[in-house]
Amino acid sequence: MAPDSSDTLPGQDAFIQLDGRSSREMLLMKDIALPLNFTGEQRRNETWEKRKFPSTRMGLAAQLRQAFLDAQDYKQKLADYEKKKSEATGDDKDKKAPTPPKRDLKLEALLPYVDGERPIVLAAQEGSDLETAVALAREFNLKFVLNHISHSQKILDYVVSLKAPVIVGPIYEDPKPEERYDAVYRLPAMLQQRGVKIVFASYDAHNVRNLPYAAGYATAFGLPHDEALKAITLNAAEVWGVADQLGSLDAGKTANVVVASGDPLDVKTDVKQVFIAGREIPMTNRQTMLRDQYGGK
Repeated sequence: MAPDSSDTLPGQDAFIQLDGRSSREMLLMKDIALPLNFTGEQRRNETWEKRKFPSTRMGLAAQLRQAFLDAQDYKQKLADYEKKKSEATGDDKDKKAPTPPKRDLKLEALLPYVDGERPIVLAAQEGSDLETAVALAREFNLKFVLNHISHSQKILDYVVSLKAPVIVGPIYEDPKPEERYDAVYRLPAMLQQRGVKIVFASYDAHNVRNLPYAAGYATAFGLPHDEALKAITLNAAEVWGVADQLGSLDAGKTANVVVASGDPLDVKTDVKQVFIAGREIPMTNRQTMLRDQYGGK
């Protein structure tokens, strides 16, 4: 689960399960990644009232660069404080205890990413935005995953050379005027064939139920069926480091199971039963109740 992508630094991602009486019960892992959004074109296309600044590529890069420079400076201040503190913990009572730096929770949240412990997620639709985003990540030696690169076909070799996982989608997006009609649809297959690990995303919450159909759509444009299925299951678990718990039906893993009437990537397939962490989930909801109440009338 990721925060709204319209902000440059919107917050941190979390790994959740879709069952639980509270957010605490649903949460599996918090703060697993940090999204950085180089979606300047999306910002510029907003109405003036909704437009967010900066909206240029240069402005976005400058804002993010300053954030990581501040985080590095904060890290150094903490290190200097710890060093002075250790030097002052002797028998020499004349030494004055050092003053710790003022705590900054925003910069503190960036430290695991500056240290390379967690990945950032670079969201950039245009090839030029992607190159700027990657240059920033490399400047600070950040681990990264690519996201929203729907229109990167012109620099596909560059994307492959990065050897980074790619979150693909939205696959139903229209091509640019200069692109082939199937440019966006073929991208998952083109990446997979070149050895890139891909993961499908639904993005907006109302599209979650369409996630398997996006993967199925990609199979019509060259993505092998097994790879499409992995892109919504095991690949995602591997990218976020939870493949030992989730992503496949293996002994010892969490029992998340979907029982369907046919191919789960086919829009004609009905989901008969869902199990989350071994618990049988009730299959009734508002839509099924309305169907039963008004269907056939």
